[in-house]
Order: sequence, then C-alpha cells, then structure tokens
Amino acid sequence: MSNSAASVPAHITLTEGYSGRLGGRLTGERWTVGPARLSKISVGEMDNNVYVIESVSTGEALLVDAANDAPQLIAHLETQAPGVREVVTTHLHADHWIGLPETVEALGLRTIASPGDAEEIHVPTDRHVSHGDEIVVGDLRLGVIGLRGHTPDGIALLLRTAEGSHLFAGDSLFPGGPGKTATPEQFATLMDDLETRVFGVLDDDVVVHPGHGDDTTLGDERPSLRTWRERGW
Repeated sequence: MSNSAASVPAHITLTEGYSGRLGGRLTGERWTVGPARLSKISVGEMDNNVYVIESVSTGEALLVDAANDAPQLIAHLETQAPGVREVVTTHLHADHWIGLPETVEALGLRTIASPGDAEEIHVPTDRHVSHGDEIVVGDLRLGVIGLRGHTPDGIALLLRTAEGSHLFAGDSLFPGGPGKTATPEQFATLMDDLETRVFGVLDDDVVVHPGHGDDTTLGDERPSLRTWRERGW
C-alpha cells in the first residue's frame, strides 16, 4: 500500500453541529435546520464537499456530488443516511463524480444532472433538471438554479425553510468569488447568472455551501460583486 493510500482515513468522522469549516479529508458535520437534516463531508485530495440533504420527518435523503472516496461514502450512507434514494451531480467536472459509479451501483441510487453537462458524466442520468425545476426529498423541496459558465450547464440547489435558506452551489460560487472560467464570455455568463438568479432574488442570510472548502453567505459576498466584475475572474 502506498503512503498516500495509507494516509486516507478508513471511515468518515462526523461531528454534530455546524461551523461550515471542516477539518480535512473524510471529516464532516451534521446539523438540523427545521425540517431538514444536513451533512457536509470533505472527500478526496481536492477538498471536495459532499452534501446529504435529509427529511427529518420521512428519512428520505438526497446526495449532492458523489465526488470521491466511494467506499467510505457508501459505508457512511448505509448507516447514517439509509433513506438516500437519489444523487445530484452539480456539474461535469470529474472531481465531482469520481465516486459516482461505485456509489450508484452499491446503493441503487437514481441519478440527476443537467442536460447540458450530463453527457460528460460517465454514469447514465436518470433525470435531467434545468433552471426552475424542483427536486422533492420527502417533505423538502429543492429549487434548481442554472448557473452557466464554470461549465456549460452547471446547477445549484436551493433549500428554503422557515429557519433559513441554503444554496448548494457546486463550483459556481465560493467565498471570495465565482468559480473558475476559461474565457471572458464564460465569466460574463456566470456573473450574469449569479447576479440575476442568486444575488438579485435571494436574501443576505442565505448560506452558501460550495463544492470545495468553507461555506459563506450571500451577505458576506454581495459587497464584492462589482470587484469581481472589474477583475474579470
């Protein structure tokens, strides 16, 4: 066994409570927001975030981005979220679906992705979703927000509850700026979507859960929108 393989934890260490900042690979935290139980888990060498959105009342759950470390993720879901039935892939980049084939096969999950990105995800997509669609998880309803630019057809998921709203943003929005784009046109498209579909319609207290690293809020990022436009990335 290589040193890198030996250093990977054998299981996910989950902490109860929310900070938005994880402690390294295969660490996570779980907290409750009204009718939803949310989990955030770091996987892989690129600090990818995996999310589990679970209905407290029904136990049904949705996995967001089966990014990596499939054996540990499968074992975790089997014991901690046995009601998971579907998995959403937020965009086509492989670091967000490396663990998808193994996870889908082991758990029999139904796959969800956008039509514009699905062909590059190496697992057949059972349901295509686009901007304005809805995903139902027990008594929870998640709105699909199209955020194009980082990839041709990236999506985010919005969970609204009386106790607060949460945006699972994939790689389209991070603390400090939008996700990486390759051309000025892609950057402009992503900024347009972020401003019209996110910042233009959602409140400052919405918590942003990105595809890598720490969480933020729309209120923390909103003052920087002009700066992002001016710097061009």
